Amino acid sequence: MGSSRKITLAITGASGIQYAMRLLQCLLEARVSVYLLVSKPAHVVASMESDWQFPSQPDALRDYLVDLFQADKTLLKVFGQEQWSAPVASGTGISEAMVICPCTTGTLASVASGQCNNLIDRAADVTLKERKKLILLPREMPFSDIHLENMLKLSKMGCIIMPPNPGFYYRPQQISDLIDFVVARILDHLNIEHQLIPQWGVEI
Repeated sequence: MGSSRKITLAITGASGIQYAMRLLQCLLEARVSVYLLVSKPAHVVASMESDWQFPSQPDALRDYLVDLFQADKTLLKVFGQEQWSAPVASGTGISEAMVICPCTTGTLASVASGQCNNLIDRAADVTLKERKKLILLPREMPFSDIHLENMLKLSKMGCIIMPPNPGFYYRPQQISDLIDFVVARILDHLNIEHQLIPQWGVEI
C-alpha cells in the first residue's frame, strides 16, 4: 500500500547526486510516497559520479530504483521533464513538500524567476504558490552575487536554502557519514524520523 505522506524529490545536474539517492532511499524506507523528477543533466552526472546508470524512460527508471533499494513499487512515481499531466504540475495534486537535491544554479534562477521551463521548475512554482515547503540544496562554490540574490529572494518567500555542507563534529569516518549528515538535516525539516545521526546532546 502507498503512504498518506507525499514528497516531491527533484534531482538536477549539479554535483552531489549521492545526497539525492540516499534521501530517496530513506524516504522509501520510511514508507513515504515519492514523486521523482530527474533532469537530463542529472542522468549524465549520475554516470560521471557513480556506477548508477539511470534508464532514460520514467517507468524504466522507477523499476531500476525500486530494484536498487528493494522498495515498495507503489511508493515511487517517476515523471518525465515535459510530463505536464503529472500531479506536481497542479496545485490540486501537489505534494506536501518538495526538495531539489542537488539544485543547480540554473534551476535556482529559474525557480526564483518563475520561468517554468520544465516540470521541475513548474513543480517548484506550484509548491511556492500553494505555500508548501520547498527545500533547495544549491551545490556551487563560490557563490556569485547572482546566486546569493536568488537564494535571498527565495528565502524571503519561505524557501529553505540548505547548501549541502556537512558538519564534522560527529567525527565522520567515511564519505557515507558526510552524506548522512546532510540527508538527516533534510529529513529533520520534512519532519521524518531517522537515525542517521544523533540529535545534538542526545545519544541514539
